[in-house]
Amino acid sequence: MHFRKSLPSLILLLCCLLKLNAQGFDRQVFNFNPDWKFQTGDVPKAAQMNFDDANWTSVSLPHAYNQEEAFRVSIEELTTGIVWYRKSFKIPQEFEGKKVFIEFEGIRQGGEIYLNGEKIGLHENGTMAFGFDLSEKIKFGNQENVIALRIDNSWDYRQKSTNATYRWNDKNFNANYGGIPKNVKLHITAKTYQTLPLYSNLQTTGVYVYAKDFNIVDQKARIHAESEVKNESNEAKTLQYEVVLEDADGNEIAKFASENVQFQPGEQKIIQAEKAIENLQFWSWGYGYLYTVKTRLLENNQLLDEVKTQTGFRKTAFRNGMVYLNDRVLQMKGYAQRTSNEWPAVGLSVPPWMSDFSNHLMLESNANLVRWMHTTPWKQDVESCDRLGLIQAMPAGDSEGDSKGDHWKQRTQLMRDAIIYNRNNPSIIFYECGNESISEPHMHEMKSIRNTFDPYGGRAIGSREMLDSQEAEYGGEMLYINHSADIPMWATEYSRDEGLRKYWDEFTPPFHEEGDGPLYKGNPATSYNHNQDAHAIENVVRWFDYFEARPGTGNRVSSGGVNIIFSDSNTHHRGEENYRSSGEVDPMRIPKDNYFVHQVMWNGWVDIKEHSLHILGHWNYKEGTVKNEYVVATGAKVELFLNGKSLGCGKQSHQFLFTFENIQFEPGTLKAVSYDADGNILSESTKKTAGEPKEIRLQLRTAPNGLLADAADIALVDVEVVDKNGNRCPVDHSEITFELSGKADWLGGLADGPNNNILSKKLPVINGINRVMFRSTTEAGKIKLKAKAKGLKSAQITLNSVPFESTNGLSTQFPGADLPLNLERGPTPKTPSYSKKRETIYIANATAGANQKETYHTYDDNELTEWTNDGNINTGWIEYEFAKPVTASQCVIKLTGWRTKTYPIRITAKNQVLFEGETWQSLGYITIPLEKVETDAIKIALIGANTEADAYNEIIEVDPTKELDLYKDKKAADAKGQLRIVEIEFYE
Repeated sequence: MHFRKSLPSLILLLCCLLKLNAQGFDRQVFNFNPDWKFQTGDVPKAAQMNFDDANWTSVSLPHAYNQEEAFRVSIEELTTGIVWYRKSFKIPQEFEGKKVFIEFEGIRQGGEIYLNGEKIGLHENGTMAFGFDLSEKIKFGNQENVIALRIDNSWDYRQKSTNATYRWNDKNFNANYGGIPKNVKLHITAKTYQTLPLYSNLQTTGVYVYAKDFNIVDQKARIHAESEVKNESNEAKTLQYEVVLEDADGNEIAKFASENVQFQPGEQKIIQAEKAIENLQFWSWGYGYLYTVKTRLLENNQLLDEVKTQTGFRKTAFRNGMVYLNDRVLQMKGYAQRTSNEWPAVGLSVPPWMSDFSNHLMLESNANLVRWMHTTPWKQDVESCDRLGLIQAMPAGDSEGDSKGDHWKQRTQLMRDAIIYNRNNPSIIFYECGNESISEPHMHEMKSIRNTFDPYGGRAIGSREMLDSQEAEYGGEMLYINHSADIPMWATEYSRDEGLRKYWDEFTPPFHEEGDGPLYKGNPATSYNHNQDAHAIENVVRWFDYFEARPGTGNRVSSGGVNIIFSDSNTHHRGEENYRSSGEVDPMRIPKDNYFVHQVMWNGWVDIKEHSLHILGHWNYKEGTVKNEYVVATGAKVELFLNGKSLGCGKQSHQFLFTFENIQFEPGTLKAVSYDADGNILSESTKKTAGEPKEIRLQLRTAPNGLLADAADIALVDVEVVDKNGNRCPVDHSEITFELSGKADWLGGLADGPNNNILSKKLPVINGINRVMFRSTTEAGKIKLKAKAKGLKSAQITLNSVPFESTNGLSTQFPGADLPLNLERGPTPKTPSYSKKRETIYIANATAGANQKETYHTYDDNELTEWTNDGNINTGWIEYEFAKPVTASQCVIKLTGWRTKTYPIRITAKNQVLFEGETWQSLGYITIPLEKVETDAIKIALIGANTEADAYNEIIEVDPTKELDLYKDKKAADAKGQLRIVEIEFYE
């Protein structure tokens, strides 16, 4: 038992436990995280009640037994094997005769669960929530209960019933933090109750709340609630289902009820009610407005059961190649993030406020979407995105490619469980069925699961790729560019390069040459050893392809994409460190320049809403340094000033990047000013030369109500080295020594050094800043942290942790229950999110020098079809006819072999040349400017031999002969007289 033995606290808790009154029984939900013990190794007889666990390690959940290895070792070196967890607890006598359920948000990987020495079940998928009915085996009153779990997190764990592995239990992408790394709850209900949304083991679906019949302008919708109800009493019940809707401030705004419904003993069925509601606040991007829906079971006006569901209401649509949120088009911009979302020394097991802190950083970068990768995110991150207003794409479980047999059955079962568990969370807008394309029958099966368990949730179901699917409701490739006039296509992973935060550029200590690093698979890995400036520029170049084809640019558009990944990850890596450094922030969530680049480029639903700019790097170089300066901005031109003197305007490329060549360093102020085409100032920013390092500055970060003494809460402390004026010193790498005293345990941070300095009390700042952590204990009290370094003024912070109360292993305090909603962006704007940039010219028909029947494939909105000639240069032509005379200014074309081939072509209209030259390699489409002439037909002809050279030879994740990038034809690379077109578009 923790601090909390005083009689007043026990009486208060007992009153909270009971809530027995004349109106009947009110269900209780308890935090079951306190008072656990664990021991690694397969301990004989550890399931028995009388087993002596006095020497085991005491922990509070969530907890992974190997979590301190996070970022200390590479993913494949994480400790695996058997671990036991045990907990002793008591249930008050007053609950005897009630139903008792336990809910685990997840364990890793497979576990056998025992209660009072008896095995009660098994759970094996390693990612999803599950539960058990403990009612018949639990003891009440002063009798002690013991729950024990034998958990195996081996990489090669096999399902006991089939001997099949789990494909997502993968040492490439799924960091293996074994044990009980997620939360646990205990539910106590009457014998007639609303079930839990835990299908595996319990076979129940719980509460389902959704809105329909939206009127966004008038803020109206019909709110529907339904619950699966089970009558386990010995009597027939006549029940009324009452629904109470409370706004974000806790005010009751509506109450409605069903007619009476009869339930026979043992009967289990759905009960429902709905009502049209006015003056609703709709959940939106950056506007995490949530309602509390209380669903009640009444018998003769007496309360039998009440469930509180926090949810939000929003309208979605997926059509015309675009995503609509509350009737407004939204281009998807965000990150493909590892589902573990892990931190150094703690893995994924962080308190809820840290989930909000990390996920809110995505929003602050102007992201609107997080695509969790490969496996279902845990409930804490799901609920965090609800509060913040961050859209989620939720996978079930997958590795790469389709599956069959038991592996496919595992995936469908996990998708079913995940949908049921998360269908009331408004931030989930996409269900992902695979990290690569799946067959049409498999897509249909997944869609049927969605239609069965979440038919009205407004969520699109699809998979990566699915470019010609008639079943998927969205799709999109990794790295390559897709356009669509049908289902939305957004890039599921792009810009996979890596770069560490410690490397600014080649002119800054530690003077890292761009791209220098160890070989990867025997080849140079320059794309995985970037400096910050090169990594940020790469992100600009990659995003431009999606921005160029955004909604408003034609009939076929890109619905956006997600950059992989948001935070550096303890997963598969190719750079110099033992972790993946593709993140926009480092493992401690300190931003790199990439992060600020996205803030600039992503500022708006589709078109840029607010203009901004960012100067890459710093302004603290050695005298005489001459280097290129880069500015990322949304304007038409950017001017650079040094100490008030203009250095001229930069060279613009890829819409957002402005390059200033050979700028000589001079201490002072570097200022960039962005202008529109008419010369009006849109935005400006400065970089100032910092002085000599003088002192350490600390900034404490905790949950809004402080550090909770539950042995699971964590405090973050930002550590900066600053000059005499308080400016961060951006090239300082001073080693800081920390001293922690009081009621906390040191966790530390991450930096260069043995084992990445994990858990070390000595670590350097990186470019003037680092971040460290400490965890609360079970005892509340004073905590002091001191930081000192040679030649710098020391700093310290003090705080008092907040008491946490639990009795006999149960608590009614839930960390995160009082976290605020993020409403920063306000409701969905009622204005259009984009303006039309150009007019589509619609193709009526086409003729060609060969394979006439296939010409339609070039304008069929299907990127898995193509037209090609017969290999002779003189047949390499195709002419497009339009319904009326037009003046085309652009040709947008996707040529087979887009990343490797160049085609010498001539584009003509009535023998007038509109373009002549070689096409260039791309990751999909290229835009060819045309001489303007009125015409009703345009001809494209091959005028020479193809040439072959992979412009993206370091993108090794995608086979250059994959799909239509050479159409799975290995011989195509040697063909010289082919003209091969996947899709073509004309604009005026």
